[in-house]
Amino acid sequence: MKRPFTIETASASIQSSIRNAVISFDEMTVSVIKVTFENNGHQVNGYGFCSNGRYAQEGIIKNRFMPRLHKVSPDSLLDDNGVIDPLKCWSVFMQNEKPGGHGDRAVAAGALDMALWDVYAKAYQKPLWKILSEQFNDNQVDEQIFVYPGGGYYYPGKGYEGLKDEFKKYQEQGYKVMKMKVGGDSIEEDLRRIDAALSVVGFGKNLCVDANARFDLKEALAFAEAIHPYDLMWYEEPLDPDDFLSHAILAESYVPSLATGENLFSKHGLQNLLRHGGLRPDRDWIQLDPALSYGLTHYLQIIEMIESFGWSRRRLIPHGGHQLALNIAAGLQTGGSESYPGVFQPFGGFADGYEIVEGRVKPQQEPGLGIEQKGDLYRRLKEIFD
Repeated sequence: MKRPFTIETASASIQSSIRNAVISFDEMTVSVIKVTFENNGHQVNGYGFCSNGRYAQEGIIKNRFMPRLHKVSPDSLLDDNGVIDPLKCWSVFMQNEKPGGHGDRAVAAGALDMALWDVYAKAYQKPLWKILSEQFNDNQVDEQIFVYPGGGYYYPGKGYEGLKDEFKKYQEQGYKVMKMKVGGDSIEEDLRRIDAALSVVGFGKNLCVDANARFDLKEALAFAEAIHPYDLMWYEEPLDPDDFLSHAILAESYVPSLATGENLFSKHGLQNLLRHGGLRPDRDWIQLDPALSYGLTHYLQIIEMIESFGWSRRRLIPHGGHQLALNIAAGLQTGGSESYPGVFQPFGGFADGYEIVEGRVKPQQEPGLGIEQKGDLYRRLKEIFD
């Protein structure tokens, strides 16, 4: 039987000189995926990629996931209307995978799953957020999504004025809440950087700081004490994501909001964080990245799981700064979405022409994820696959 779809994968570089408190991105790669589906005589292309911060995983996709999809009957991967079904595909390509070991495998699955959802929504000629609203959220949708730029990285020679100029540009683009990196220098120097940022954004609730899991408990507590008077929007990833006890100790002493989870790659890791990490559902934020955590298909399970713990999905802000996270925030009504308007190009940031007003944006009206509307990204993908 002729297969109604094909899958291609490759690696791409983001070629960025920036660094956070732990890593530099000058050698970072991402997996990119193209799924081509024959839909009633018409060819539909879906695209996916993994988020920045983890390297490309072509081997897992080519050697494990794709062969499993090719072994089964094509009809078993289609829905009742004959459209390729991401949920069915996910169940097949994840067969014979042993529990645990969430990491590179979760990244590979996230990239492939993104492409499958993109092609699925396009086959139905609807934006992905509308598909999610109709099928998984009782037709509820957020027409204005809270977004904030992930920025404030350490650049060679950047200085305080460079940081302020960066945040002024974000304000000109319509953002209100900003995020900056900390932990890559002394506390005293980072406090001076925070003061510089606050001179632009105005007050603490317009600023988040992100340590990228740089600190041990003693360092995290010291930094928390230093920033406590600022009453920031949140203090992100102060500790290793798997150090649940230290998170619980920190949460006992740091009254303002904490945020973490972008480096927990499954609902199982998040489950342990919620059980043992001391996080508070009235103020703290969960930031798992769907493109690194087995994809949107698994993220649906994550939402169900956190709600079983008594948390609101509004405390979820998908990490990654891309169109997938934005569609999830709109169609599943999470707390918002990160954005990367100035870094990790062409994969970071939203589609062209989005108007951001007071830190909020409307979802796209085009079918799928809206990748074709991000010109530099779409051109790059066509160069890779065409």
